[in-house]
Amino acid sequence: MPDNTQRQPTIFLPHGGGPCFFMDWTWGPADTWYATKRFLESVASMLPEKPKALLVISGHWEEPAFTASTSAKPPLIYDYSGFPAHTYQLTWPAPGDPALAVRAAELLRNAGLPSATDPTRGYDHGVFVPLKVAFPEAEIPVVTLSLAHSLDPALHMAAGRALAPLRDEGVLIIASGMSFHNLRAYFHPETADRARAFDTWLTSAVESPASERDDLLSHWREAPFAAFAHPREEHLIPLMVAAGAGGEAAGKRIFTDEPMGAKISAFRFDG
Repeated sequence: MPDNTQRQPTIFLPHGGGPCFFMDWTWGPADTWYATKRFLESVASMLPEKPKALLVISGHWEEPAFTASTSAKPPLIYDYSGFPAHTYQLTWPAPGDPALAVRAAELLRNAGLPSATDPTRGYDHGVFVPLKVAFPEAEIPVVTLSLAHSLDPALHMAAGRALAPLRDEGVLIIASGMSFHNLRAYFHPETADRARAFDTWLTSAVESPASERDDLLSHWREAPFAAFAHPREEHLIPLMVAAGAGGEAAGKRIFTDEPMGAKISAFRFDG
């Protein structure tokens, strides 16, 4: 490992609903997202050392190829609607890292994967909302990476494997999404048991040996209530990148809660 840098893990974290951590209430009681906020506040303390940079794969950015933002000063993208006016005034001025973005794109390209760069892309709410909680000082450089629009799980695990060397360079790879994401199902009586069944399967898959994990995650649609948990899978697919970059050791669940009546979880990979 260069310069005695400690290897960073990879983390899949829930980014909540819109700007939920910066409101008195959202879609339910005031404490709906308190547990998730407390988890995000603990992320930095879980790390072996302060990251030199963050590479964030957001469920809110899709492109034909994996695309890394080379912006040096990424703006915030307030890609949510119907929230209080103050949530469109949030700030989080973390710098970009153009050199890291170029390196990430090169790692992907060298692995035979489609890659590109974007000089203007900013931080969507899947990036700045959870990271404003986890890293409020906004001093660690951040590069955002899109999903590939195919949303193919095996392709995204391959992308994670290609990006894994960054972990030895002090880069924390964060996959930002939601392990359950069915906006029409929240607060419905049937949702709790279905979300728990999917979460149980997903946790078992993540915590399986890598060879089994990759096969299970590639076939996640066969899980119980998979289509109910994810009518469209863009919020789950970031997990595949985290798993692919996570090495050979089994992953582990590091957080779980049931906001709005649906179980969600966060996962960590240290292999």
